[in-house]
Amino acid sequence: MLKNYFKIAWRNLLKRRFYALVTILGLTVGMTFSFLMMSYIWGEWQVNSHLANAKNQCIIRSKWTNPNMGLDLTTLGPLGKALKTDYPNLVANYYRYDAITVAVSHGDKHFREDVQTGDSTLLAMYGFPLLHGHAQTALNAPNSIVITENKAMKYFGQTDVVGESLTLHNFMGGKQEYQITAVIKNPPFNSVTHLLNTEAEIFFPFSSLEGRKGSEDNWNFPIMVTYIELKDGVTPADLAKPMAQEIASNAPEAIKANLKPYLTPLSEYYREANDGVVNKMILTLSGITLFILVMAVVNFVNISIGSSSSRLKEIGVRKVLGSLKRQLIGQFLAESVLLALLAMVISLGVYELLRPVFSDVLGKKVASLWSLNTYAVFVPLSIAMLVGLLAGLYPALVLSRIPSVESMKGKLKSVRDNVLFRRSLIAVQFVIALFVFAGARIVARQVDYFFNKNLGYNKESVVTLGVPRDWTPDGLAKMEQVRDNLARLKEVKNISLSYEIPNGNGGGSAFYKPGQDSTEAVQATLLRTDVAYASTYNMKLIAGEFLQSPNTAYQPDRIVMNETALRSLGYASAHEALGQQVRVHFYPKPLTIVGVAQDFHFESMHQSIKPLVFADVRGTNFYRYLSIRLNPGNIGNSMAAIQQKWRELMQDAPFEYVFIDATLQKLYQSEIQLKKAARVATFLSIVIVLLGILGMVSLNVARRTREVGIRKVLGATSLHVVMLFLKEFLAILVAAILVAFPLAILLGNQWLKTYAYRVEIGWEVFAGIVMVFAVMITVLVCAQTYKAAVTDPVKSLKGD
Repeated sequence: MLKNYFKIAWRNLLKRRFYALVTILGLTVGMTFSFLMMSYIWGEWQVNSHLANAKNQCIIRSKWTNPNMGLDLTTLGPLGKALKTDYPNLVANYYRYDAITVAVSHGDKHFREDVQTGDSTLLAMYGFPLLHGHAQTALNAPNSIVITENKAMKYFGQTDVVGESLTLHNFMGGKQEYQITAVIKNPPFNSVTHLLNTEAEIFFPFSSLEGRKGSEDNWNFPIMVTYIELKDGVTPADLAKPMAQEIASNAPEAIKANLKPYLTPLSEYYREANDGVVNKMILTLSGITLFILVMAVVNFVNISIGSSSSRLKEIGVRKVLGSLKRQLIGQFLAESVLLALLAMVISLGVYELLRPVFSDVLGKKVASLWSLNTYAVFVPLSIAMLVGLLAGLYPALVLSRIPSVESMKGKLKSVRDNVLFRRSLIAVQFVIALFVFAGARIVARQVDYFFNKNLGYNKESVVTLGVPRDWTPDGLAKMEQVRDNLARLKEVKNISLSYEIPNGNGGGSAFYKPGQDSTEAVQATLLRTDVAYASTYNMKLIAGEFLQSPNTAYQPDRIVMNETALRSLGYASAHEALGQQVRVHFYPKPLTIVGVAQDFHFESMHQSIKPLVFADVRGTNFYRYLSIRLNPGNIGNSMAAIQQKWRELMQDAPFEYVFIDATLQKLYQSEIQLKKAARVATFLSIVIVLLGILGMVSLNVARRTREVGIRKVLGATSLHVVMLFLKEFLAILVAAILVAFPLAILLGNQWLKTYAYRVEIGWEVFAGIVMVFAVMITVLVCAQTYKAAVTDPVKSLKGD
């Protein structure tokens, strides 16, 4: 029986090729998008699942009363080790690391690398598979270093490199040799090696690099990434009191009053971090996927019911010959399942073709079909069966209950009773498509706003260059000479040496007025720069000067504040603040305010502008970047000239640069991915809508051929005939607009509230969408109905 169902179903599909093709195309689009999104979402859920004992592992996070005192994802340097030492019945293991960037060399290869200097427990705790070496001993020696197979190939051209060495440039102007003791197989994306928007593939022990020692034992160091592994049966809540006790016993007073550490399971951290941005992305993409799939199913239902007129006599004959209602339902369901299975097979092929494109759109690798496990094959098969049954059930029920007499006479009354339902289904499609389109426009406008808004400085033609770190007085003097030599190039307009650039990464310090209680201090981000920083970034000074005049002897203890910092300290105006002194925690001398800078965006627009203080880089000798503003001209030639000069001045230092535009993109990576995904969803939803209109208009034209002929005989023009079909879809469009746009405004405003600086949702967003939809619908309907409108009415009246 089942075989017979599918045999007849295949014949019926061949008989109605056009409608079958439209249905299959719609289902293919919906299924392909669904499979791609499901693969991506599954990959996001699998993050950290490959780590050993991930279910027992947590990251120690920090809740600061004053959020400028530290980061959410880091804690105090010694806390993890102290918990393991003092509470061995609760804590099974720990791993801490300090994320830094260093210059790494091997022979004539020189690169800047993001590295982790951390505990020796890394490999044993997380079970990263090794290609070479031993996990238990790999990081025990001070000069040992562990790298991934990627880095082994990069520096040596092979993976079996245990015993080879790499040279790391330390922070004191020297170079240190590290012996490779293990090579890790490239790990999948996880929260240990891919934290802080970096990918660490080089690991070496704490305090082995000169100039970066002691952070793991310093209770004043608040930016240590710390993971702990709990004993079986221990919950994160069980560590709340022990952590509070460690802080109370060891931390400085200022930290005790502000810090509350807490644990997040590693299995959840990736999705919950950054205010749950990944969870929000998963939820949004899941909703979009469901919408697209629903639209494809709606197409199927509409076309199936609409094409029923061609099958009424067939149904009548079947009933007269003894077919039962359940047999008719089985026949129609077999056809719908067969269509869904055909669409599934095609969509799997399209999946592989589009997988690289979607990987680029989402910024994350989408797994190949061949890399999935055996059970994954049943997922698309199950979806195809479910879609086929859902899409075919209603048409099957409608068609199978048509009375035999009406079926034999070819009467359409029973089917026509469902016109309102079919129009409602089309309206659902329109609502979804309009909502997705409007949402995509809102996201795009906000993302564009990030890059077009006046940031308070000029980011155009500014490139940042990471430099080797020699934080001795001689090292700073040498780097200033390098800066001054580069400044003489005709391609360089301005150049500045600093520890921070406008990328949101900056340390905080507490500032207060002399005589004021230090507990009322204002937390401000401290930026260590030279005197050319403001001119390089074209920052506006409201009053005073930027630290001191160029080419003058260093004058210590001078600072510049932004407007927000002044207001926070209680100054009424910039001129009132000039010459005033402030104190800062952990620094014995007062600092003098010599300039006031206009507020600018140092962090992303998720947050309001915070207090900022500039201090001279010569006060600490700490630096990390050269910022270069290029003169107008060919950028490629300019960077080539700068690189040539760099090679002359710094022969064994890597030359790696990034434009500020690219740096800013990292601050909004999730939003950029959402923008790309929304664009794809918009395109696909429009495609499905157009396919649905194409099928429905074709069916309406076929069913109303005689009506068209009669109208023309009675004097209707071709335009009247076209409008007869067009007005139905335009009316549905108006109804859909009344539902979709208020919903888009409501949810769009909720999403925009997560940003301190955001666009307004104006009428122009929706006007363009309405125009696009109206034009597409009009063109498609006119193209489909034109032939019927110009056909000789005599021929129309003779039609069946």
